Amino acid sequence: MLYAVISQDVDDSLEKRLGARPTHLERLEALRDAGHLVLAGPHPAIDSNDPGPAGFSGSLVVAEFASLEEARAWADADPYVQAGVYAQVTVKSFKKVLP
Repeated sequence: MLYAVISQDVDDSLEKRLGARPTHLERLEALRDAGHLVLAGPHPAIDSNDPGPAGFSGSLVVAEFASLEEARAWADADPYVQAGVYAQVTVKSFKKVLP
């Protein structure tokens, strides 16, 4: 089943994000390589593809996991969680309709 991992950053998270980004991306690439990643990316803090020093306000990952518990365990082990980037992480089941 698909699950959405919806994360909200702490204030001024950019420096923490940059420090943990390589290992964060490695995990996403592994999920992609296993054929389970639908999409992933950050929410810019301003209306721009390159928010610069404004940074990001959170992230969204949509991926396939065997269960809600597995999805939560994967989300809890994210390097951004360990680095204190996220203030809150919500994991919800997701039903893709389009495209």
